[in-house]
Amino acid sequence: MSQKYQHLFTPIVLGKQLFRNRIFNSPTGVEINPERYSCGYYERKAIGGAASVCIGDACPSINGRTRQSQINLWNRDENQKLTDMARCITRHGAVASMEILHAGNCSYYSADTFGAPLYGPMEGVSPFGHEIHEMPEEMILQVIEEHAQAALYAKECGYGMVTVHGGHGWIITQFLSPENKRKDKWGGSIENRARLAVAICDRIHDLCGKGFPVEMRIVGDEVYEGGYHIEEGIQQALQLEGHADLIHVSTGSHEVNEVFTITHPSMFLADGANVKYAAEIKKHVKTTPIATVGALSEPDLLEDIIASGKADVVEMARGLIADPDLPIKLQTGREDEVRKCMRCLFCFSSHMHSAIIPCAINPEIGHEYEMHTPVLNNVKKKVLVAGGGMGGMEAAITAARNGHQVILCEKRDRLGGALLCEEKVSFKEKLDQYIKLQRRLISKFDNIEVRLNTAVTPELAKEIAPDAIICALGARPVKPNLPGIDLPNVFGAEEIYYHPEKAGENVVLLGGGLVGLELAIHLNMMGKKCTVVEMMPSLNDGGNNLHGLAISTEINKRGIKISTSTKALEITPEGVLCEFTGVEPKPGFRFGMAPYYPEAKEGTKLFKADTVIYSVGQRPLWDEADALRFCAPEFYQVGDCVTPKNIYEATHTAHYVAQDLGRM
Repeated sequence: MSQKYQHLFTPIVLGKQLFRNRIFNSPTGVEINPERYSCGYYERKAIGGAASVCIGDACPSINGRTRQSQINLWNRDENQKLTDMARCITRHGAVASMEILHAGNCSYYSADTFGAPLYGPMEGVSPFGHEIHEMPEEMILQVIEEHAQAALYAKECGYGMVTVHGGHGWIITQFLSPENKRKDKWGGSIENRARLAVAICDRIHDLCGKGFPVEMRIVGDEVYEGGYHIEEGIQQALQLEGHADLIHVSTGSHEVNEVFTITHPSMFLADGANVKYAAEIKKHVKTTPIATVGALSEPDLLEDIIASGKADVVEMARGLIADPDLPIKLQTGREDEVRKCMRCLFCFSSHMHSAIIPCAINPEIGHEYEMHTPVLNNVKKKVLVAGGGMGGMEAAITAARNGHQVILCEKRDRLGGALLCEEKVSFKEKLDQYIKLQRRLISKFDNIEVRLNTAVTPELAKEIAPDAIICALGARPVKPNLPGIDLPNVFGAEEIYYHPEKAGENVVLLGGGLVGLELAIHLNMMGKKCTVVEMMPSLNDGGNNLHGLAISTEINKRGIKISTSTKALEITPEGVLCEFTGVEPKPGFRFGMAPYYPEAKEGTKLFKADTVIYSVGQRPLWDEADALRFCAPEFYQVGDCVTPKNIYEATHTAHYVAQDLGRM
């Protein structure tokens, strides 16, 4: 065992439950149907060495649901499935935990589907126009009992702990909040506001036993104007001391757009951005252990948090999605192999649209159950991989892992592909680390030969004579056909990523997709004034709406100008001449890119700039791929040279194409 992370791998006892280390998998809510998927998803974290794996998003009351997919804990309908999931976790030595969440006055699904009235600490109106009623005391007592009965149900199904969600705007937060001005014993003073949370902990211990641990998630700081701050979080934690067995300190609120990507830190925030709130609370809470969460994947940071006493437990959601094996890798001295979460929010955004949680850089995630099936690749082949970008590197690793002989060719002088241009972008540090990880993994395979500065031609392919070609040639930027596009002050985004010093002080970027928007933020961090011009009525987040939310937050914070519904007509030495397209943006947004509006709604407008940068799309290298199509018995085309999309599509398709090699 590695001695480097001794504090991280020191066991901890909560109640009478032993946890094998200090790395807990914080709750993520996947649907329990199909059961084999949900079992595989959670079991994989236990196999990887997490001490606790928490099943997310279970509701104790039919009237407390915020979404349809929440697990039913108010009756025994899901008994077998919940028991099976607990067994899948505990048989690998981890403790199974169940998150219990009642949405209170945010129980929109219950209201809209069943007509259930919304109840909260005080009467009011929801952001969606629902009437909110003040919860009477008999209903408060019912909520306490429902939580306790749900915990007992979880315990009977094999769960060794429950995580009561007292944060992010749900019912316990609503009562804990200083906005709770009730005049009875359930509001007003901190003792009264905390009474619901304390009573839930105590009642669970009454039913489940004092030794059954109760983890309570709270918000240490709401981190938005008008919300409460760390001083209030400390007082809440002090009220829970001795009642909860673990106080799990988070931040923000699900119901406040501008802080969603602080609660779930985006790539624009630092590693461990929210640890400071747990650390401050731990200075005051002396007898109850404290857990921290958010943007945690750096091994040395995890160890330091425990060793320095900032927290007693580190909670990881996306960190263990990107690499479920992180604990065992650290334990065995293989920290250089950890696949670190890029915080791109692709997993979370995808889950909002489907029942599956995928990962942009780990093709196993979302397919954990299938990975239990042995690969049928009895025929070992010589495989030529054309292109050393995201797809090509993943294809080479997967094929080599399955025993094939791989020749990986890249026309540049190093592996990494088109995304190498972003290696000096501060908020893309984890992307750079991922590219370097893939290179390290490739270097460890004796059956991968890497040929740099080597473009794959039909002649080279015939000389190598492979059994299969995996073509991952990528795409190239589109150069718009605009008057003035060849002026000396006009550049493609890729060139400016490589050479930001070429950009002047006032920049206009043509194209409101992720490439241009992220470049605008990068240049703004360097002191440049940026304006983004987009012909469509809205910006394009590439289908990743939560990353779009994070970008909107940065745009607004940094004062970057956005003009949508704005068509570029001509580039001049003074800037870009544009006109309004006549299409009005749609107002309002939730958990996605904010609406932005054109600078001028009639006639033309000159956007002054000393530098113009275009990023208006990518052209897949179809012709180059077609030239190789009949140079081997098997030919596969993956990634951007099929359709330019994103890292997930490139790694995912490359992995599974390579996985299929050798079946016949």
